[in-house]
Amino acid sequence: MKIAILTDTNSGISSTEAEELGIFLIPMPVIIDDETFYEGQNITEEAFYQALASDKKVTTSQPSPADVLDYWDSLLQKGFDEVVYIPMSSGLSSSCQTAIMLADDYDGKVVVVNNQRISVTMRQSVLDAMELAEAGKSAAEIQTILEEQKMESSIYIMLNTLTYLKRGGRITPAAAALGTLLKIKPVLQIQGDKLDAFAKARTVKQGKNIMIEAMKKAIQNPTEDTIFELSSTVEANAFKAGVRSCLQMMHCLFIEE
Repeated sequence: MKIAILTDTNSGISSTEAEELGIFLIPMPVIIDDETFYEGQNITEEAFYQALASDKKVTTSQPSPADVLDYWDSLLQKGFDEVVYIPMSSGLSSSCQTAIMLADDYDGKVVVVNNQRISVTMRQSVLDAMELAEAGKSAAEIQTILEEQKMESSIYIMLNTLTYLKRGGRITPAAAALGTLLKIKPVLQIQGDKLDAFAKARTVKQGKNIMIEAMKKAIQNPTEDTIFELSSTVEANAFKAGVRSCLQMMHCLFIEE
């Protein structure tokens, strides 16, 4: 059986890497001052972050249903028997639920994996799906295996600014102003379908210590992957030095913006 693995650019997989791996990739729309760009196609990471820093109006959107259907139909027409589609977490976007409804018309030839992943955890799901397909698993079996693992991953993020939480409507302008005044650096956790406040820090050092303690607790559950995100290479390197002794005991990834 020939199975296609399809994901989107929220996985952090570039078009070049996707081609090398033999997977298929849907670019996510990014809207800057009412102009739509597509990640990895006509906008670079540098341009995206420059737009954020320049206070332009930046929003994201889900792929259009028509585009998703076109990708599925194209893969089936190319001779693939089944398609495994791995979108970003349903807890962070409606794109997953939309895809699940669209897949109902494909009689099991397209399955949508809702295993609550984003970024590098989503990337790992794609790699796992490839390995399972190569081992002879069907699309439905791959879906079941990946969704059974949806709670076995956590991402911790420390924010240096509340600006983007305010812009995204996750906190009120008043809360953002108060938090900035008090120099609060929130530590957030993504697990399952939730993006929640995990702790509050007043300094970068305190935030790092909070995440180190979270990792120590995660070590007690060796099946869980834990990802920590910091805002600079310098902070990431310092953080890695602080937890290096733990790395032999668990799978830990560091994301540097």
